[in-house]
Amino acid sequence: MKNLILKKLQSNIQGTVFFKKEFIDYYSVDASSYQIYPKIIVVAKNEKDIINTIKIAKKFKTSVTVRGAGTGLVGSALNNGIILDMKNFDTIRLKKNHVIVGPGTMKGQLDIVLKKSKKFFPPNPSIGSFCSIGGMLANNSSGSRSLKYGSMIDNVSEITFIDGNGIKVTLPKNKKTGKKILEITKKLNKKKIPKVTKNSSGYRIDKIKSINDSHNILVGSEGTLGIIISAKLKIKNIPKKKILFVIEYKKIPDAIKNAIKINESKPSAMEFVDKTTLKQFKFKFDKQTKCLLFVEYDEKIITSEKRLKSIINGKIVKRLIKESEILRWWKFRDSSLHYSLKSIKKEKRMPHTIEDSAIPIENIPKLFVILDKINKKYKTKSITYGHIGNGNIHIRLISSRKRREIIKKIAIQFFDEVFKLDGTITAEHGDGLARSEFVKKQYGKKNYQIFKEIKNLFDPNNILNPGKIISNKSSIIENLQNF
Repeated sequence: MKNLILKKLQSNIQGTVFFKKEFIDYYSVDASSYQIYPKIIVVAKNEKDIINTIKIAKKFKTSVTVRGAGTGLVGSALNNGIILDMKNFDTIRLKKNHVIVGPGTMKGQLDIVLKKSKKFFPPNPSIGSFCSIGGMLANNSSGSRSLKYGSMIDNVSEITFIDGNGIKVTLPKNKKTGKKILEITKKLNKKKIPKVTKNSSGYRIDKIKSINDSHNILVGSEGTLGIIISAKLKIKNIPKKKILFVIEYKKIPDAIKNAIKINESKPSAMEFVDKTTLKQFKFKFDKQTKCLLFVEYDEKIITSEKRLKSIINGKIVKRLIKESEILRWWKFRDSSLHYSLKSIKKEKRMPHTIEDSAIPIENIPKLFVILDKINKKYKTKSITYGHIGNGNIHIRLISSRKRREIIKKIAIQFFDEVFKLDGTITAEHGDGLARSEFVKKQYGKKNYQIFKEIKNLFDPNNILNPGKIISNKSSIIENLQNF
Protein backbone atom coordinates (compact mmCIF):
# COMPACT_ATOMS: atom_id res chain seq x y z
CA MET A 1 0.00 0.00 0.00
CA LYS A 2 2.76 2.46 0.96
CA ASN A 3 4.54 1.91 -2.36
CA LEU A 4 1.32 2.55 -4.31
CA ILE A 5 0.70 5.81 -2.40
CA LEU A 6 4.32 6.82 -2.88
CA LYS A 7 4.23 6.27 -6.65
CA LYS A 8 0.98 8.16 -6.98
CA LEU A 9 2.33 11.10 -4.99
CA GLN A 10 5.65 11.18 -6.87
CA SER A 11 3.84 11.37 -10.21
CA ASN A 12 1.37 14.07 -9.08
CA ILE A 13 3.36 16.34 -6.73
CA GLN A 14 5.52 19.21 -8.01
CA GLY A 15 7.06 19.72 -4.58
CA THR A 16 9.16 17.15 -2.75
CA VAL A 17 8.14 13.68 -1.54
CA PHE A 18 10.27 12.09 1.19
CA PHE A 19 10.12 8.52 2.44
CA LYS A 20 13.63 7.66 3.63
CA LYS A 21 14.24 6.81 7.28
CA GLU A 22 16.03 10.02 8.26
CA PHE A 23 13.06 12.12 7.11
CA ILE A 24 10.50 9.80 8.67
CA ASP A 25 12.44 10.02 11.96
CA TYR A 26 12.58 13.82 11.80
CA TYR A 27 8.84 14.23 11.21
CA SER A 28 7.95 11.62 13.85
CA VAL A 29 8.55 14.15 16.62
CA ASP A 30 7.78 17.78 17.42
CA ALA A 31 8.20 19.88 20.58
CA SER A 32 5.89 17.54 22.51
CA SER A 33 6.72 14.33 24.39
CA TYR A 34 5.12 12.17 21.69
CA GLN A 35 6.46 10.23 18.73
CA ILE A 36 4.50 8.77 15.79
CA TYR A 37 6.16 7.58 12.58
CA PRO A 38 4.46 8.79 9.39
CA LYS A 39 4.49 6.86 6.11
CA ILE A 40 5.45 9.67 3.74
CA ILE A 41 6.35 13.38 3.86
CA VAL A 42 5.09 15.83 1.23
CA VAL A 43 6.60 19.31 1.09
CA ALA A 44 3.99 21.05 -1.05
CA LYS A 45 5.06 23.59 -3.64
CA ASN A 46 1.64 25.01 -4.52
CA GLU A 47 -2.13 24.67 -4.02
CA LYS A 48 -2.37 21.89 -6.59
CA ASP A 49 0.05 19.78 -4.53
CA ILE A 50 -2.21 20.11 -1.50
CA ILE A 51 -5.33 19.19 -3.48
CA ASN A 52 -3.61 16.20 -5.08
CA THR A 53 -2.23 15.01 -1.73
CA ILE A 54 -5.71 15.10 -0.19
CA LYS A 55 -7.31 13.31 -3.14
CA ILE A 56 -4.64 10.59 -3.13
CA ALA A 57 -4.99 10.13 0.63
CA LYS A 58 -8.75 9.91 0.23
CA LYS A 59 -8.40 7.25 -2.50
CA PHE A 60 -6.02 5.12 -0.44
CA LYS A 61 -7.82 5.78 2.87
CA THR A 62 -4.83 7.22 4.67
CA SER A 63 -4.48 10.42 6.69
CA VAL A 64 -3.03 13.86 5.96
CA THR A 65 -1.62 15.86 8.86
CA VAL A 66 -0.44 19.39 8.20
CA ARG A 67 2.77 20.62 9.83
CA GLY A 68 4.15 24.08 10.38
CA ALA A 69 7.26 24.68 12.48
CA GLY A 70 6.73 21.70 14.80
CA THR A 71 6.77 23.84 17.97
CA GLY A 72 3.47 22.47 19.33
CA LEU A 73 3.55 20.94 22.82
CA VAL A 74 0.77 18.32 22.56
CA GLY A 75 1.55 16.34 19.39
CA SER A 76 -0.99 18.06 17.13
CA ALA A 77 1.31 17.74 14.08
CA LEU A 78 1.99 14.01 14.48
CA ASN A 79 0.22 11.12 12.73
CA ASN A 80 0.91 7.83 10.96
CA GLY A 81 -0.18 8.73 7.41
CA ILE A 82 1.07 11.57 5.19
CA ILE A 83 2.68 14.62 6.80
CA LEU A 84 2.14 17.76 4.71
CA ASP A 85 4.86 20.36 5.33
CA MET A 86 3.79 23.93 4.48
CA LYS A 87 7.16 25.70 4.74
CA ASN A 88 7.05 26.84 1.10
CA PHE A 89 3.88 28.87 1.75
CA ASP A 90 5.73 31.77 3.34
CA THR A 91 4.48 34.85 1.48
CA ILE A 92 3.78 38.17 3.19
CA ARG A 93 1.64 40.84 1.48
CA LEU A 94 1.39 43.99 3.59
CA LYS A 95 -1.63 46.30 3.22
CA LYS A 96 -2.68 49.41 5.19
CA ASN A 97 -4.55 47.76 8.08
CA HIS A 98 -4.02 44.07 7.40
CA VAL A 99 -1.48 41.59 6.11
CA ILE A 100 -2.09 38.49 3.97
CA VAL A 101 0.27 35.65 4.87
CA GLY A 102 0.93 32.05 3.96
CA PRO A 103 0.79 29.41 6.73
CA GLY A 104 4.50 28.69 6.45
CA THR A 105 5.41 32.27 7.33
CA MET A 106 7.43 32.46 10.53
CA LYS A 107 6.11 34.87 13.15
CA GLY A 108 9.61 36.31 13.61
CA GLN A 109 9.85 37.19 9.93
CA LEU A 110 6.39 38.77 9.97
CA ASP A 111 7.39 40.88 12.99
CA ILE A 112 10.44 42.21 11.11
CA VAL A 113 8.37 43.18 8.05
CA LEU A 114 5.66 44.86 10.14
CA LYS A 115 8.10 46.77 12.34
CA LYS A 116 9.49 48.59 9.29
CA SER A 117 5.99 50.05 8.82
CA LYS A 118 5.55 50.73 12.57
CA LYS A 119 2.93 47.98 12.79
CA PHE A 120 2.63 44.78 14.81
CA PHE A 121 0.57 41.59 14.93
CA PRO A 122 -0.64 41.18 18.55
CA PRO A 123 -0.52 37.41 19.33
CA ASN A 124 2.95 36.75 20.73
CA PRO A 125 3.70 33.19 21.94
CA SER A 126 6.84 33.02 24.07
CA ILE A 127 8.68 31.22 21.26
CA GLY A 128 6.99 33.47 18.69
CA SER A 129 10.00 33.95 16.42
CA PHE A 130 10.04 30.22 15.74
CA CYS A 131 6.28 29.64 15.27
CA SER A 132 4.60 29.43 11.88
CA ILE A 133 1.44 31.44 11.30
CA GLY A 134 -0.35 28.27 10.18
CA GLY A 135 0.50 26.56 13.47
CA MET A 136 -0.59 29.62 15.43
CA LEU A 137 -3.95 29.58 13.63
CA ALA A 138 -4.31 25.83 14.12
CA ASN A 139 -3.82 26.18 17.90
CA ASN A 140 -5.46 29.58 18.38
CA SER A 141 -2.21 30.82 19.89
CA SER A 142 -2.10 33.82 22.20
CA GLY A 143 0.76 35.02 24.37
CA SER A 144 1.23 37.69 27.00
CA ARG A 145 -0.57 40.54 25.24
CA SER A 146 -3.76 38.58 24.60
CA LEU A 147 -5.01 40.24 27.80
CA LYS A 148 -5.61 43.41 25.78
CA TYR A 149 -5.49 42.30 22.15
CA GLY A 150 -6.97 38.80 22.19
CA SER A 151 -5.87 35.50 20.66
CA MET A 152 -5.43 34.51 16.99
CA ILE A 153 -9.20 34.13 16.64
CA ASP A 154 -9.63 37.83 17.50
CA ASN A 155 -7.01 38.96 14.98
CA VAL A 156 -7.91 37.21 11.73
CA SER A 157 -10.59 38.33 9.26
CA GLU A 158 -10.36 35.82 6.39
CA ILE A 159 -9.02 32.32 5.80
CA THR A 160 -8.54 30.36 2.58
CA PHE A 161 -8.13 26.60 2.91
CA ILE A 162 -8.44 23.25 1.14
CA ASP A 163 -11.01 20.98 2.79
CA GLY A 164 -11.05 17.18 3.14
CA ASN A 165 -12.65 16.81 -0.31
CA GLY A 166 -9.84 18.75 -1.98
CA ILE A 167 -12.05 21.82 -2.49
CA LYS A 168 -10.71 25.35 -2.06
CA VAL A 169 -12.83 27.50 0.28
CA THR A 170 -12.51 31.12 1.42
CA LEU A 171 -14.40 32.18 4.53
CA PRO A 172 -16.32 34.34 5.18
CA LYS A 173 -16.50 35.13 1.42
CA ASN A 174 -18.15 31.80 0.63
CA LYS A 175 -21.63 32.66 1.92
CA LYS A 176 -23.11 29.26 1.07
CA THR A 177 -20.60 27.44 3.28
CA GLY A 178 -20.83 30.18 5.91
CA LYS A 179 -24.60 29.71 6.09
CA LYS A 180 -24.17 25.95 6.63
CA ILE A 181 -21.71 26.59 9.48
CA LEU A 182 -24.05 29.13 11.07
CA GLU A 183 -27.02 26.73 10.90
CA ILE A 184 -25.03 23.99 12.62
CA THR A 185 -23.52 26.22 15.31
CA LYS A 186 -26.86 27.86 16.21
CA LYS A 187 -27.66 24.72 18.21
CA LEU A 188 -24.85 25.19 20.73
CA ASN A 189 -25.38 24.71 24.45
CA LYS A 190 -24.00 27.96 25.91
CA LYS A 191 -23.96 26.55 29.44
CA LYS A 192 -21.13 24.16 28.51
CA ILE A 193 -18.91 26.83 26.93
CA PRO A 194 -15.95 27.69 29.23
CA LYS A 195 -16.28 31.13 30.89
CA VAL A 196 -12.76 32.22 30.00
CA THR A 197 -11.05 34.91 27.91
CA LYS A 198 -8.77 32.40 26.15
CA ASN A 199 -9.68 28.97 24.82
CA SER A 200 -8.13 26.70 22.19
CA SER A 201 -10.08 23.52 22.94
CA GLY A 202 -12.56 22.01 20.49
CA TYR A 203 -14.09 23.99 17.63
CA ARG A 204 -14.86 27.58 18.58
CA ILE A 205 -18.55 27.41 17.75
CA ASP A 206 -19.18 30.10 20.37
CA LYS A 207 -17.27 32.60 18.21
CA ILE A 208 -19.68 32.33 15.28
CA LYS A 209 -22.46 34.89 15.65
CA SER A 210 -23.03 35.51 11.92
CA ILE A 211 -21.84 34.37 8.48
CA ASN A 212 -19.11 37.03 8.72
CA ASP A 213 -17.59 35.05 11.61
CA SER A 214 -17.61 31.71 9.76
CA HIS A 215 -13.82 31.69 9.24
CA ASN A 216 -13.41 31.37 13.04
CA ILE A 217 -14.30 27.67 12.78
CA LEU A 218 -10.82 27.05 11.31
CA VAL A 219 -8.98 28.81 14.14
CA GLY A 220 -7.98 26.23 16.74
CA SER A 221 -9.12 23.33 14.53
CA GLU A 222 -5.60 21.75 14.43
CA GLY A 223 -5.74 20.88 10.74
CA THR A 224 -8.79 18.65 11.18
CA LEU A 225 -11.14 20.67 8.95
CA GLY A 226 -8.86 21.99 6.23
CA ILE A 227 -5.34 22.88 5.16
CA ILE A 228 -4.95 26.66 5.49
CA ILE A 229 -3.21 28.22 2.48
CA SER A 230 -3.56 31.91 3.36
CA ALA A 231 -4.99 34.20 6.04
CA LYS A 232 -5.81 37.87 6.28
CA LEU A 233 -4.55 39.12 9.64
CA LYS A 234 -5.47 42.34 11.45
CA ILE A 235 -2.50 44.54 12.35
CA LYS A 236 -2.10 47.43 14.79
CA ASN A 237 0.08 50.52 15.12
CA ILE A 238 3.02 49.99 17.48
CA PRO A 239 2.19 51.84 20.74
CA LYS A 240 4.14 55.09 21.11
CA LYS A 241 4.89 54.41 24.78
CA LYS A 242 5.05 51.44 27.13
CA ILE A 243 5.85 50.94 30.78
CA LEU A 244 6.68 47.62 32.44
CA PHE A 245 6.67 46.94 36.18
CA VAL A 246 8.31 43.90 37.74
CA ILE A 247 6.80 43.33 41.20
CA GLU A 248 8.07 40.82 43.76
CA TYR A 249 5.96 39.08 46.41
CA LYS A 250 6.89 37.06 49.49
CA LYS A 251 3.71 34.95 49.29
CA ILE A 252 2.04 33.46 46.20
CA PRO A 253 -1.53 33.98 47.57
CA ASP A 254 -0.76 37.71 47.99
CA ALA A 255 0.36 37.96 44.36
CA ILE A 256 -2.75 36.14 43.12
CA LYS A 257 -5.15 38.37 45.09
CA ASN A 258 -3.24 41.42 43.89
CA ALA A 259 -3.39 40.24 40.26
CA ILE A 260 -7.19 40.11 40.41
CA LYS A 261 -7.24 43.79 41.47
CA ILE A 262 -4.54 44.84 38.99
CA ASN A 263 -6.52 43.26 36.16
CA GLU A 264 -9.23 45.87 36.70
CA SER A 265 -6.72 48.59 35.70
CA LYS A 266 -6.64 47.09 32.19
CA PRO A 267 -2.94 46.37 31.62
CA SER A 268 -1.82 45.25 28.16
CA ALA A 269 -0.11 42.27 29.82
CA MET A 270 0.12 40.70 33.27
CA GLU A 271 2.31 37.65 33.81
CA PHE A 272 3.18 35.42 36.77
CA VAL A 273 6.39 33.47 37.46
CA ASP A 274 7.27 31.40 40.52
CA LYS A 275 10.58 31.09 42.38
CA THR A 276 11.99 28.33 40.15
CA THR A 277 11.84 30.68 37.16
CA LEU A 278 12.88 33.93 38.83
CA LYS A 279 16.04 32.25 40.18
CA GLN A 280 17.22 32.03 36.57
CA PHE A 281 16.93 35.81 35.99
CA LYS A 282 20.09 37.91 36.01
CA PHE A 283 18.91 40.02 38.92
CA LYS A 284 19.28 39.89 42.69
CA PHE A 285 15.81 39.57 44.20
CA ASP A 286 15.03 39.52 47.92
CA LYS A 287 15.83 36.05 49.31
CA GLN A 288 12.27 35.74 50.60
CA THR A 289 10.69 36.46 47.20
CA LYS A 290 8.39 33.59 46.15
CA CYS A 291 7.04 34.96 42.86
CA LEU A 292 6.83 37.92 40.47
CA LEU A 293 4.19 39.76 38.51
CA PHE A 294 5.08 41.46 35.22
CA VAL A 295 2.58 44.27 34.57
CA GLU A 296 2.71 46.28 31.35
CA TYR A 297 0.66 49.25 30.07
CA ASP A 298 0.83 50.68 26.56
CA GLU A 299 -1.62 53.57 26.93
CA LYS A 300 -2.60 56.13 29.62
CA ILE A 301 0.84 55.57 31.13
CA ILE A 302 0.76 58.22 33.90
CA THR A 303 -2.79 57.39 35.03
CA SER A 304 -2.10 53.63 34.91
CA GLU A 305 1.07 53.97 37.00
CA LYS A 306 -0.74 55.96 39.70
CA ARG A 307 -3.54 53.43 39.85
CA LEU A 308 -1.14 50.47 39.97
CA LYS A 309 0.82 51.98 42.87
CA SER A 310 -2.41 52.50 44.80
CA ILE A 311 -3.36 48.83 44.32
CA ILE A 312 -0.22 46.75 44.78
CA ASN A 313 0.93 45.10 48.01
CA GLY A 314 4.17 43.77 46.54
CA LYS A 315 7.43 45.61 45.91
CA ILE A 316 8.25 47.17 42.54
CA VAL A 317 11.81 46.10 41.75
CA LYS A 318 11.86 47.35 38.16
CA ARG A 319 10.09 50.26 36.45
CA LEU A 320 11.05 50.15 32.79
CA ILE A 321 10.27 52.64 30.01
CA LYS A 322 13.17 52.11 27.56
CA GLU A 323 12.21 49.69 24.79
CA SER A 324 15.52 47.80 24.99
CA GLU A 325 15.11 47.22 28.74
CA ILE A 326 11.47 46.22 28.39
CA LEU A 327 12.42 43.68 25.70
CA ARG A 328 15.27 42.33 27.85
CA TRP A 329 12.99 41.66 30.79
CA TRP A 330 10.27 40.16 28.62
CA LYS A 331 12.90 37.75 27.30
CA PHE A 332 13.41 36.56 30.88
CA ARG A 333 9.68 35.87 31.20
CA ASP A 334 9.43 34.34 27.72
CA SER A 335 12.18 31.89 28.65
CA SER A 336 10.09 30.40 31.47
CA LEU A 337 9.49 27.12 29.61
CA HIS A 338 13.23 26.83 28.94
CA TYR A 339 14.06 27.69 32.55
CA SER A 340 11.56 25.14 33.87
CA LEU A 341 13.10 22.41 31.71
CA LYS A 342 16.61 23.52 32.66
CA SER A 343 15.76 23.20 36.36
CA ILE A 344 14.31 19.69 36.05
CA LYS A 345 16.45 16.62 35.41
CA LYS A 346 15.42 14.86 32.19
CA GLU A 347 14.27 11.74 34.02
CA LYS A 348 11.96 13.91 36.17
CA ARG A 349 10.21 15.78 33.33
CA MET A 350 6.54 14.93 32.94
CA PRO A 351 4.85 15.37 29.53
CA HIS A 352 2.70 18.41 28.73
CA THR A 353 -0.84 17.40 29.72
CA ILE A 354 -2.25 19.79 32.35
CA GLU A 355 0.13 22.63 31.43
CA ASP A 356 -2.32 24.97 29.70
CA SER A 357 -5.66 25.22 31.49
CA ALA A 358 -7.45 28.54 31.96
CA ILE A 359 -10.17 29.52 34.41
CA PRO A 360 -11.91 32.81 35.29
CA ILE A 361 -9.26 34.92 37.05
CA GLU A 362 -11.30 35.12 40.27
CA ASN A 363 -10.93 31.33 40.59
CA ILE A 364 -7.12 31.32 40.36
CA PRO A 365 -6.67 30.92 44.17
CA LYS A 366 -8.71 27.70 43.96
CA LEU A 367 -6.50 26.42 41.12
CA PHE A 368 -3.42 26.60 43.33
CA VAL A 369 -5.27 24.75 46.11
CA ILE A 370 -6.15 21.99 43.61
CA LEU A 371 -2.53 21.81 42.47
CA ASP A 372 -1.31 21.48 46.07
CA LYS A 373 -3.70 18.56 46.62
CA ILE A 374 -2.45 16.81 43.46
CA ASN A 375 1.19 17.30 44.47
CA LYS A 376 0.50 15.78 47.88
CA LYS A 377 -1.58 12.88 46.56
CA TYR A 378 0.79 11.86 43.76
CA LYS A 379 4.06 12.97 45.39
CA THR A 380 4.80 15.37 42.55
CA LYS A 381 6.22 18.88 42.50
CA SER A 382 5.23 21.71 40.18
CA ILE A 383 6.59 24.83 38.50
CA THR A 384 4.06 27.53 37.66
CA TYR A 385 4.15 30.56 35.38
CA GLY A 386 1.93 32.13 32.77
CA HIS A 387 -0.73 34.56 31.71
CA ILE A 388 -2.42 35.21 35.04
CA GLY A 389 -4.45 38.11 33.61
CA ASN A 390 -6.31 35.58 31.45
CA GLY A 391 -6.47 32.99 34.24
CA ASN A 392 -4.07 30.87 32.17
CA ILE A 393 -1.40 29.29 34.40
CA HIS A 394 1.18 26.97 32.84
CA ILE A 395 2.06 24.03 35.10
CA ARG A 396 5.16 21.85 34.76
CA LEU A 397 4.96 18.68 36.85
CA ILE A 398 8.05 17.04 38.29
CA SER A 399 8.06 13.31 39.00
CA SER A 400 9.84 10.12 38.02
CA ARG A 401 9.25 9.26 34.36
CA LYS A 402 8.85 5.65 35.47
CA ARG A 403 5.49 6.63 37.01
CA ARG A 404 3.76 6.76 33.63
CA GLU A 405 0.47 5.42 35.03
CA ILE A 406 -0.14 8.56 37.11
CA ILE A 407 -0.17 10.92 34.09
CA LYS A 408 -3.74 10.09 33.08
CA LYS A 409 -4.95 9.92 36.70
CA ILE A 410 -3.63 13.41 37.37
CA ALA A 411 -5.18 14.75 34.15
CA ILE A 412 -8.62 13.29 34.97
CA GLN A 413 -8.60 14.72 38.49
CA PHE A 414 -7.23 18.10 37.44
CA PHE A 415 -9.55 18.60 34.46
CA ASP A 416 -12.61 17.61 36.48
CA GLU A 417 -11.76 20.43 38.88
CA VAL A 418 -11.14 22.84 35.98
CA PHE A 419 -14.63 22.04 34.61
CA LYS A 420 -16.17 22.85 38.01
CA LEU A 421 -14.45 26.26 37.87
CA ASP A 422 -15.93 27.04 34.41
CA GLY A 423 -12.50 26.63 32.84
CA THR A 424 -10.96 25.08 29.75
CA ILE A 425 -8.43 22.25 29.47
CA THR A 426 -6.34 24.34 27.07
CA ALA A 427 -6.11 28.09 26.53
CA GLU A 428 -3.53 28.41 23.74
CA HIS A 429 -1.69 25.13 23.08
CA GLY A 430 -4.50 22.99 21.64
CA ASP A 431 -5.94 19.53 22.36
CA GLY A 432 -3.63 17.31 20.30
CA LEU A 433 -2.77 13.83 21.56
CA ALA A 434 -2.65 15.02 25.18
CA ARG A 435 -6.18 16.32 25.62
CA SER A 436 -8.54 15.38 22.77
CA GLU A 437 -10.11 12.58 24.83
CA PHE A 438 -11.33 15.17 27.36
CA VAL A 439 -13.04 17.48 24.84
CA LYS A 440 -16.41 15.70 24.98
CA LYS A 441 -16.54 15.93 28.77
CA GLN A 442 -15.71 19.62 28.67
CA TYR A 443 -18.32 20.61 26.09
CA GLY A 444 -21.07 18.04 26.73
CA LYS A 445 -22.89 15.71 24.31
CA LYS A 446 -24.85 18.42 22.49
CA ASN A 447 -21.85 20.59 21.62
CA TYR A 448 -19.73 17.53 20.84
CA GLN A 449 -22.38 16.44 18.34
CA ILE A 450 -22.07 19.89 16.72
CA PHE A 451 -18.30 19.32 16.50
CA LYS A 452 -18.97 16.04 14.67
CA GLU A 453 -21.35 17.76 12.24
CA ILE A 454 -18.74 20.46 11.51
CA LYS A 455 -16.09 17.79 10.96
CA ASN A 456 -18.41 15.89 8.62
CA LEU A 457 -19.16 19.07 6.65
CA PHE A 458 -15.50 19.67 5.80
CA ASP A 459 -13.90 16.24 6.12
CA PRO A 460 -16.52 13.49 5.71
CA ASN A 461 -13.90 10.79 5.16
CA ASN A 462 -11.94 11.72 8.31
CA ILE A 463 -8.59 11.97 6.54
CA LEU A 464 -7.48 15.32 7.98
CA ASN A 465 -5.48 14.78 11.18
CA PRO A 466 -7.78 12.10 12.62
CA GLY A 467 -7.75 11.52 16.38
CA LYS A 468 -7.41 15.22 17.23
CA ILE A 469 -10.30 17.16 18.87
CA ILE A 470 -12.81 14.42 17.94
CA SER A 471 -11.41 11.22 19.38
CA ASN A 472 -12.79 7.75 20.07
CA LYS A 473 -9.81 6.53 22.05
CA SER A 474 -7.40 7.58 24.78
CA SER A 475 -4.13 9.00 23.46
CA ILE A 476 -2.73 10.84 26.50
CA ILE A 477 -0.14 8.19 27.36
CA GLU A 478 0.06 6.37 24.01
CA ASN A 479 3.06 7.11 21.81
CA LEU A 480 5.00 8.88 24.57
CA GLN A 481 8.59 9.20 23.45
CA ASN A 482 11.27 7.61 25.67
CA PHE A 483 8.79 6.63 28.38
